[in-house]
Amino acid sequence: MLKKISIALLVLIAALLVFAATRPDTFRVERSASIKATPEKIFHLINDFHQWDSWTPYNKDPAMKKTYSGAASGVGAISAWEGNSDVGKGSIQITGSIPPAKIEMDLNLIKPFKGHNRVEFTLEPNGDASTVTWAMNGTNTYLCKLMGIFINMDKMVGKDFAAGLAKLKLVAEK
Repeated sequence: MLKKISIALLVLIAALLVFAATRPDTFRVERSASIKATPEKIFHLINDFHQWDSWTPYNKDPAMKKTYSGAASGVGAISAWEGNSDVGKGSIQITGSIPPAKIEMDLNLIKPFKGHNRVEFTLEPNGDASTVTWAMNGTNTYLCKLMGIFINMDKMVGKDFAAGLAKLKLVAEK
């Protein structure tokens, strides 16, 4: 009986490992919001990391250490952080800035796990409002594929993006 249970368990683990290998090699998380403000006003809040404290959902650690380097804003601006297990350690750098329509960034995560992702904000005028889209894409390592069986990254990160866009809306519409 124990032998049958052990074999069944090994087959289940092997099936999970094989299934993980078939998962997509890339991912994309995207959320959008309509904000009653001009793209120019919103663009400034995203293109300058010093403005992020007013709207980012990633300030979960009040003792988090943040540093800014490179350009004051726009291409070359860098924000780095280190905090508790909720925020980890990493940096983000603006690599493309097309006022007032698009901002591209490289996100480098160091802790709790390593990752390199591309982040993009697009702003489109829409009547008296702007549609702001926050997207992130990257490569799924095998470990990420395996974790993705149990954790839905789109829901997890998408929830943060939606919360951040809601805060950005409050700040921009003041």
